[in-house]
Amino acid sequence: MSVSKAEKTAVIAENAQNQGDTGSVEVQVAVLTTRISNLTTHLKKHRKDKSTTRGLVAMVAKRRKLLNYLRRQDTGRYQAIVQKLGIRH
Repeated sequence: MSVSKAEKTAVIAENAQNQGDTGSVEVQVAVLTTRISNLTTHLKKHRKDKSTTRGLVAMVAKRRKLLNYLRRQDTGRYQAIVQKLGIRH
């Protein structure tokens, strides 16, 4: 259900701006997107898992806030990350 350490490291390396970048908006959005997709597959099997549903909604809201921030700051980076991750906006 959660993201393994190796998978998270791969997502960070793929979306990092430079070496050692773990906190940029793009990396945070990519990690959240991976976690959201994992929880979505979990919830397709376990529809009544309300605590996980609540966590998923919180993650989606946090990702939306980060994307809104990125769109305000740099539209080009926003478009690139949305395109790369296939996020509907």
